[in-house]
Amino acid sequence: MKKVIYTVILLLVSVSGLVFANREFKNETNKKMPEKPLSSAEMKAELIKWEASPAGINFKKWESSPEGKKVLDGAAKISNHVNVFSNMEAVVTSLSLPPNSRLGFGVMARINGVDYIVNFEPEESQLEQLHSLKINDKIIIRSHFVSYAPKYAYPIVRGDYVERNSKIIYISSPRKGGC
Repeated sequence: MKKVIYTVILLLVSVSGLVFANREFKNETNKKMPEKPLSSAEMKAELIKWEASPAGINFKKWESSPEGKKVLDGAAKISNHVNVFSNMEAVVTSLSLPPNSRLGFGVMARINGVDYIVNFEPEESQLEQLHSLKINDKIIIRSHFVSYAPKYAYPIVRGDYVERNSKIIYISSPRKGGC
């Protein structure tokens, strides 16, 4: 009789565990479902809402300041090269990023007389070649992306391809998960 009771209890515990685990799995998949993309009217409304926030007001002030205009002009100078992923000649000016930057690994480089932060996302195998860069090295950079932020006094270029002395020293690996 005891064996039957223990068997029934064990069966109930295992079935309830499976049901509970299945319920959690369904909840996780529902949480991961992507949101419906915003329409253009909703995007404009969100932008207006953000511009009225303290962060938006501070960004607008920075954008109209001399420092902000300098950064925006620098980003605009290379936007054509970035759009078509063409070569940009650069000279390494510093092997470290500005103080308090949180961009990971990168260098400072001058492209067409303007200083830029060149940011990399290297794998371990690529670090040695990037660490071999020296000040005043002439390099060729290709990038798909240039950005800016009020925190930094320079435009930020993501280095997707770097060449020195006609030798490739860095190529970014494709992002995981698609795009």
